[in-house]
Amino acid sequence: MMDPTCVYLSWSLLAVAVIPGSLGEMYTSLLNVKQAISVEQKLIDYLRIYIDHESERLEDIKRFYDKVSDLHTELYKGPAAAMANPLAAFTLIKRLHSEWQNVVNSNEALENSQALRSSYKAEEDDLPTLEDLQGAAKGLMRLQDVYALQVASLVRGRFQRVTDGRPTDVYLSTVSVPLSGDDCFLVGKVAYEQEDYYHSVQWLEESVRLFRGTGGEWSPENEGTLEDALDHLAFSHFKTGNVSYALSLSQELLHHDPMNGRVLQNIEKYEKLLVSSPPISMIVDGLKRPTSNHLRTRDTYERLCQTQGSKQPMQFKNPKLFCDYFTNGNPQLLLLPVRREVLSLQPYVVVYHNFITDTEAEDIKRTSHPGLKRSVVAAGEKQATAEYRISKSAWLKGSAHSTVGKLDHKISMLTGLNVKHPYGEYLQVVNYGIGGHYEPHFDHATSPSSPVFKLKTGNRVATFMIYLSSVEAGGSTAFIYANFSVPFLLCSSWQQQP
Repeated sequence: MMDPTCVYLSWSLLAVAVIPGSLGEMYTSLLNVKQAISVEQKLIDYLRIYIDHESERLEDIKRFYDKVSDLHTELYKGPAAAMANPLAAFTLIKRLHSEWQNVVNSNEALENSQALRSSYKAEEDDLPTLEDLQGAAKGLMRLQDVYALQVASLVRGRFQRVTDGRPTDVYLSTVSVPLSGDDCFLVGKVAYEQEDYYHSVQWLEESVRLFRGTGGEWSPENEGTLEDALDHLAFSHFKTGNVSYALSLSQELLHHDPMNGRVLQNIEKYEKLLVSSPPISMIVDGLKRPTSNHLRTRDTYERLCQTQGSKQPMQFKNPKLFCDYFTNGNPQLLLLPVRREVLSLQPYVVVYHNFITDTEAEDIKRTSHPGLKRSVVAAGEKQATAEYRISKSAWLKGSAHSTVGKLDHKISMLTGLNVKHPYGEYLQVVNYGIGGHYEPHFDHATSPSSPVFKLKTGNRVATFMIYLSSVEAGGSTAFIYANFSVPFLLCSSWQQQP
């Protein structure tokens, strides 16, 4: 982020690749993901009830089976006199006329499933949409790219990248969540549908491997199958130029689905291509990552997010940079000065340590929660959502006695700026979601058509950001042209230079 001014409260709860910064999109806000946990708990309870009812029904069916089976084992294979028994004949006729019919045509199974469906439908408004699923998949791929994570490691529930030829943990989670073949298929399918074969090849390769490991067995909760994964992977390799591997995968697919005419046509096409041109042996590392149409500084910003300032010696070796107890000449700060760390002079970047208390942070989160909506960006004179800003945000007005008002006052004391509206914008609270980020941008307006100029208060001159919560891994504010970044997890040590 460059030449930063509205006052941001940047609230992030996940390992994210961040360059600072309702439609109800669940994937754009971790707060919504947290709420989804309670929704699934309800669904688990509904499923437990369904299982109990179905278990009772199956027990009844099993009892009927045992009764009839025993009769055929003992009575009907016994003496001929048993066949002449009027009671035996009557019960046989009754069973065949009504009991079997009642068992076979019982509506109890349908009633149980309908009850489960009705309970599920009652929660439908709080369930993620297809856009959420696709957004979450894109978030995983974004984390993969920004932090150079290995897909094979992600599949095992590990966040690793290769450093000097060795796998290195970027983040050690207390909970390991391995992915299934169907999980990988859905991520790969999202990339495939965007014609992003760089990512689809990597994720679909893992999907095929995992599906093969299960023998191609189908599970009712899965959307994809081994055949689906092979189909998408074969075409992905074809699009990257690896025709020989596309042919091999198509032949494997044909083994599972011999009558698939489309696959037969593809095999014929691939064989002709291989005759006319030599085969290409292509590995994942040789695949080309899609370019970014709107972001020319992607490599720089991703490098800064990975290093998170730790490899930028200019912050610590420049003698003009320092730490001190700062009052800005304000008498109200004399008894409790703020711990200031000057990170850069051009641009001017300062960290004020322990600026906000835990109680104040929780109050801001609680106050902003109802107003969180998908974050927007300037689009000419209008505002719109964008893929390069994934988060939810809310704007807070503050009275003198509210937490927001107190923070406004403290910001004014430290900066000497009048942050009251309309001289400053209202405080913005931002909650990032799965792989949430805000790609490099200028906070100040670069065009007279920007909505900022409609305020008629001049252009933005500064941004004051407050991190309301730390993240377990990742997350930083990167200053692209100054070539350094400030991590969300700031150093807890404090040294004052003389």
